[in-house]
Amino acid sequence: MRLFALRDYRLLFGAQVIALFGTGLTTVALGLLAYELAGPGAGMVLGTALTIKMVMYVVIAPLTAAYIDRLPRRTFLVLLDVIRGAVVLALPLVSEVWHIYVLIGLLQAASAAFTPTFQAVIPDIVTDESAYTRALSASQVASTMESLLSPVLAAVALAFMSFDLLFLGTSAGFLLSALLVLSARVPNARPSAHTRAWDKAAAGIRTFLTTPRLRGIMALNLVVAAAGSIVVVSTVNYVRDELGGSQSGVAWMLAASGTGTLVTALVLPRVLDRIAARAVMLTGAAVLVGGTAAAVALASAGVGSWAGTAVTWAAIGSGMALIITPTGKVLRASVARNALPEAFAAQFSLSHLAWLITYPVAGGLGTRYGFPLAWSVLAVLAAAGAVGALLLWPRHDGRAPAGHATAVHHTPGTEDLAAVSGQDRSSLTKAA
Repeated sequence: MRLFALRDYRLLFGAQVIALFGTGLTTVALGLLAYELAGPGAGMVLGTALTIKMVMYVVIAPLTAAYIDRLPRRTFLVLLDVIRGAVVLALPLVSEVWHIYVLIGLLQAASAAFTPTFQAVIPDIVTDESAYTRALSASQVASTMESLLSPVLAAVALAFMSFDLLFLGTSAGFLLSALLVLSARVPNARPSAHTRAWDKAAAGIRTFLTTPRLRGIMALNLVVAAAGSIVVVSTVNYVRDELGGSQSGVAWMLAASGTGTLVTALVLPRVLDRIAARAVMLTGAAVLVGGTAAAVALASAGVGSWAGTAVTWAAIGSGMALIITPTGKVLRASVARNALPEAFAAQFSLSHLAWLITYPVAGGLGTRYGFPLAWSVLAVLAAAGAVGALLLWPRHDGRAPAGHATAVHHTPGTEDLAAVSGQDRSSLTKAA
């Protein structure tokens, strides 16, 4: 099946790409706004805004899962895009720092509700297993391209306009995303197996705690966050202070990491057609542990190496893609269809909880005690997560999700799914 031959998927993918770039441009404009309001304290403002973002992501996603089966999903997604567009439009009007915090809280609450809901819609639209794998890869590529191109687009735009107009443009982008979602046919969520809101909110987390492969995903979230925090938090200071680079040097180093992610995400669909997701994701964990160890060695050497740093950053980007891209496939194979919103919301919340742990390590310890200590702690966390995933996710985890509409009997220890019918293959992955 050709993925982009599906009209509804094309529309939703377009909405995702536009919203991603809107978020990226908003981040650039927000940095400039913070500097205008706070001057030297802009870093503290942005740090607080980032903390608010992570808290919203951890708290709001499970609450969304509790009520999403009661709401028409297309209307809900459109409403969230409209809210984000309105908030971005209001940002240039603020005159106090606390105004930024309130608006960012509202913006990120809407994003925290939008993303897992959107993720849970895709498997209901893309039912072919191979096409769904490619949809996951396309989503990863879109996220990577946004991180690479948003700063460039912002720089070009700022050559012709003030940063206030960036907010206007990104607001229009969110509204266009809403129109694309409105044009697509979005099936409503299946009724949850749970009746009480609290049970629904906790169901996804409980599923992760009781399902071996999902416990492995939880450990892998820590590996991704530990390695990723080195790139996200420390690149600016490391390139400027240790390597003596300029702002363009920072951009090139971030591009090295993004290139590793992009190339890996493009190759992965064919790999996942032949190799179990567990093997691919554990390979990604090994790459990230090696990447964090290499970063520690670079920081401890005391002599900056542009080439060594670029290779290490690219490896970290590649390892992150090896883990993040197959995650949706594993979730789809692990729960019943009516539990997908809860599972995606739980993963969204738990993954950002891991980042909430590692961001302060990279930023706080790095600023106070230097890169070698901070990155050593992150390397230990990455290694612990990798070992945890290896132990928590059994090699022969063939348990089918209870209540799965199209699940088939799977003999424990059987890795070959060649005999499974085409209909059943669309419901299972090689995650087992």
